Amino acid sequence: MHARDINNAVSGQGGRDAANPKFVLGAVVLVAMLIGGNFTALKYALDHTGPLLLAAMRTVLGGAFLVSLAVLRGERFPRDTAVLRRIFVVSLSITTLSSALLVFGISRVPAGFASLMSSTMPLFTACLSVFLLRTTISRFGAIGLVVGFSGTAVLASPALGGDARLLGAVALLFSALAWAFGTVFMKWKDFSAVTPIMLVGVQLLMSAVVLLPLALIVEGAGSTDWSLGLFVPLAYAAIPANAVTFTLMATVVRRATPTQAASTAYMIPLFGVFFGWLIRDEVLGGAELVGGALIIAGVSIVVTAAAPSRQTVRS
Repeated sequence: MHARDINNAVSGQGGRDAANPKFVLGAVVLVAMLIGGNFTALKYALDHTGPLLLAAMRTVLGGAFLVSLAVLRGERFPRDTAVLRRIFVVSLSITTLSSALLVFGISRVPAGFASLMSSTMPLFTACLSVFLLRTTISRFGAIGLVVGFSGTAVLASPALGGDARLLGAVALLFSALAWAFGTVFMKWKDFSAVTPIMLVGVQLLMSAVVLLPLALIVEGAGSTDWSLGLFVPLAYAAIPANAVTFTLMATVVRRATPTQAASTAYMIPLFGVFFGWLIRDEVLGGAELVGGALIIAGVSIVVTAAAPSRQTVRS
């Protein structure tokens, strides 16, 4: 992305620049790369603490970082009750339910399988968009969805032979559904009163208020190893892979169609496998290479497709 596009993404401005397919494609690749590394980071962090407490600490650090950044930029904390209610819905769906279920699921299934389950998010997004936004998907866009999902299936297929726990798989499936609903809701309702930075910062703090007491009650902190082995992956999972990615996604959702925004999930397994190879010395096989190529092709088709849509935005 060009410096001007990055600045527009951070400020929540940009108009036609942010709607440019090249900007959307660059944003979804960056988000997918950061989240792809998150699977490995969370695996390391889970060796030192429980899933609920880890999810809670991510929201505390990420929310504090973004709200502080927004205040330093001269932004004000939203006070309008209607806006806060909408932010809470997004918080509950994406950074509370989806994030908690994601960490819980990753703790119980192989990373490749977790990537596959997370990639079902665009399918849920497309279905919810039809009902909530009255959106139609062009034939070209539908082809991109099929190609992308096929690539994801090929990429993660080697992991399907593992002993994945049913509970973890179900948790990841509902995590994808909650993430999809939050994505569509941000397009359905009006969030123009707050910038993406403040929006995500507030929703993360709202999630922290829910997750932190729950984690302390259910898991406690007695067995947590407060060492660099926890803090380093936690810092990555909280800020680059959480605060930064959701801020970028909030920007993309405002400027692109929900299906385009959801196409990020197609590339997550690709980067998940890449970071597994880079950090854990995992070997890339033929399935990973073929699946990665199909995913990139599918994302490119979906993002650049001029899908005709008609939607009703309600206040």
